[in-house]
Amino acid sequence: MTPSARLGASIDLLTAMEATPRKPADAVANSFFRERRYIGGGDRRAVSGMVWEIMRAWRRLGWWLTKCGVEITPRSLAVANLALKGWPAREIAALFAEGRFAPGALSYSEQDVVSALAGEKLDNAEMPRAVRLELPDWLLPRLEETFGDTLEAELAALSEPATLDLRVNMLRTNRRDAQNALGREGLHAILTPLSPWGLRLNGRLPVTSTAPFKDGRVEIQDEGSQLVAAIMGVTPDMRVLDYCAGAGGKTLALAMMMENKGHITACDVSEVRLDGAVRRLRRAGVHNVERHLLKAGDKWAKRRAKSFDRVLVDAPCSGTGTWRRNPDARLRMTEQDLEELLVKQSEILDRASSLVKPGGRMVYATCSVLQAENANQVEAFLSRHPDFERVPSDSSALPESLRGASMFSLTPHRNETDGFFAAVLERKADAETDQKIDATAP
Repeated sequence: MTPSARLGASIDLLTAMEATPRKPADAVANSFFRERRYIGGGDRRAVSGMVWEIMRAWRRLGWWLTKCGVEITPRSLAVANLALKGWPAREIAALFAEGRFAPGALSYSEQDVVSALAGEKLDNAEMPRAVRLELPDWLLPRLEETFGDTLEAELAALSEPATLDLRVNMLRTNRRDAQNALGREGLHAILTPLSPWGLRLNGRLPVTSTAPFKDGRVEIQDEGSQLVAAIMGVTPDMRVLDYCAGAGGKTLALAMMMENKGHITACDVSEVRLDGAVRRLRRAGVHNVERHLLKAGDKWAKRRAKSFDRVLVDAPCSGTGTWRRNPDARLRMTEQDLEELLVKQSEILDRASSLVKPGGRMVYATCSVLQAENANQVEAFLSRHPDFERVPSDSSALPESLRGASMFSLTPHRNETDGFFAAVLERKADAETDQKIDATAP
């Protein structure tokens, strides 16, 4: 594709995203490229790069366009983005060419935008703080509560493109061999500093087309997500429940930690997500997992009350910790969305806790950085359930800096991972168990 055609495709993709504001940008992009098979891999990466760059600067670009008296559209955002990057007017005009796949010539008002923004920078001291930080106005105070004086550094890190992290499947190989196998295919990975199973690549690279991915030696999983699995402290003799398993990323890590022994049940309310887990489980060679679809009126949970050694609740959340990968999410979420999520998280915690055996543990986790979804939810749960308490993890898979923690919060700024939260909650031994212990005491 010519540079002009790439620009035209990026504007078309932004338009498609704007037409479906409740759909994640990466899902829209996948559909967009599937319908345009003629766009090759290199061109897809270039188009995606332009689009994600604009999404990371959406509010600031919009502020400049409003200042210029121009409507905010995908096309005007693309014009402003080039102008604020310092492109000369003649080069911008050349990109906005006529012809098939090209975006068409600049209008007079667009030419005025280019002239008005010449010599300006994307950031401007007059911008409101929420605009400069690329946040909805309502979300700013919640993030100030979470981060305090480090807010701007944290948000800057959340605005950077994410690394591509892999988890090595120790059922099939080890880190060094997997690293070498990827290197033979031109992908040069480094060891992650925190996860004992992680490899890290920079940029959007075609991992899924490599032999190590296809034969289940590596799986795409952020290092922070790997550490959520690590804090579970599972062993091969346990009965484990992944209550919100989705497509099974953490289920796979748990199966690996359990050496394909014991028993894992992966639950979710989405049959599509659970079906997606099947392919990943087969590829990884995992066979100690059964799936269960959660339905209204289902008596499955009642029959298994207090029967699991470990329960993972990877709760639905705002996803604020994944903004490096999903920059559109920061502007798509509403305050009502968050309030509904807080209620849902509480309900899920209450239901899942009934499945933890006395002396067993539940790990509550989110990919959020918001205190309301994390520590506040844990405190509220413990106030409702005095038979649970927060306890240190006994997992040896955690790095030294997190070993023995009962709760952790990870962020890109502090840890170079996505934003993740996890807390370990143990059900106290009940009265019946205490009586049995007393009866057998010498």
